[in-house]
Order: sequence, then structure tokens, then C-alpha cells
Amino acid sequence: MADEATDGRRRAAGAAAAAKPTSRVRMSAAQRREQLISIGRQIFAERGFDATSIEEVASRAKVSKPVIYEHFGGKEGLYAVVVDREVRALLDRITTALTAGHPRELLEQAALALLTYIEEETSGFRVLVRESPLMAATGNFSSVMNDVGHQVEHILAAEFSTRGYDPKLAELYSQALVGMVALTGRWWLEVRKPRKETVAAHLVNLSWNGLSHLEAKPGLITRKRA
Repeated sequence: MADEATDGRRRAAGAAAAAKPTSRVRMSAAQRREQLISIGRQIFAERGFDATSIEEVASRAKVSKPVIYEHFGGKEGLYAVVVDREVRALLDRITTALTAGHPRELLEQAALALLTYIEEETSGFRVLVRESPLMAATGNFSSVMNDVGHQVEHILAAEFSTRGYDPKLAELYSQALVGMVALTGRWWLEVRKPRKETVAAHLVNLSWNGLSHLEAKPGLITRKRA
């Protein structure tokens, strides 16, 4: 009987302990902000701006809606922060990649940088390519590619001058090249084949050699040297 009583007390104590709510570590304001940005980024990528609700962001973050309003002022504010981060991340990645002196290698580096971003930061890229009525002129995928185009323009202008071409045409060619890479990147976002190195090689093959001189099996000269 004593053993049964002891067992009963142990079970009761265990049930009481299980009933107690587990204590959660409180996030700092900065940690909470980063959590909300991460969750917002994912939902905006999945649904787009219009179909995303503050209720869903709050639910996934396990917070109340006022917490989101406190940090961002609403869905628009959260979206603006997410887009701004992705714009800067993509632009930094591409411009940092442009290090080689040879124009063909620069094309390879730009194409690979964009495809690598798509591969590693898929959610962020989806946010950028989903057009939104709230997108400012400086806060969308087109504006990012336009910025990259201007940097490529300076490179092409110098190259045109040394080869006797009209440097005024550098802007036209830079926009054409960057646009081709960007649209191919949007297509590759969904299909994911062939491999990004192969896609980059064929992009450079077309832009560098032209349709009349395409290589049957193009490769990346940057990879060959490495």
C-alpha cells in the first residue's frame, strides 16, 4: 500500500510539472525585428505582397499584431525593409564579383553572381521579381539590374574606346547584356537546369561570340584558369 501511495504521489507530481507552461527565452528588440524580417521575407516570397497578411506574419512569429506595427508600422513597412535588404544584397554580390580585367571574364562573373544569388537566396530573389504596387522606382528587380547595367556600361565604354567603337553605344549594349542575363535568371529560378555554370557559359557564348559564331560546347575561362 505504501508503494502504491508513493507511486501515486510521483504521478501527481509529474502531471503537475507537465502542466506548467515551459518558459520561453524573451527576444531582444533587435532579435525580434530580425525574426519578423526573416518570416516576412519567406511569406512575401511565397505569396507576394497583396496575399500576405499581418495576421499570418504574427502567427508564424508567435507574437501579437501590435508587435509588428511597433517595429515596422504595418505590412508596407515590413515589406520595404525586406525589399531594401534584398536589393542591397544582390547589387553588392554582383558588383563585388566584377573583378577580372578581361571583358569576357567580367560577363562570366556577372552571370555567375546572379545565378548563385538565385540558388542561395531563392526566397529573396522571389521577393524581388514579384512586382508590387508599393515598389518604388529604386526598390525593385528592374532598378537593381539598371544599376548593374550602369556599372557594366563604364567597363564597356572603356573597352569600346580602345577598340575604336563609339563609346556612346556602351549604354545600349550594357542594358542588352544585363537584360539578357536577368531574364535568363528568372527563367532558371523555376527550372534549375542545366547547372548554373553551364547556363553562365551559354549566356557568355551568345553575348561574346554572337549567333553566327556560337561554340558547340562553351566553357567558363574563369574556371579553366582556376
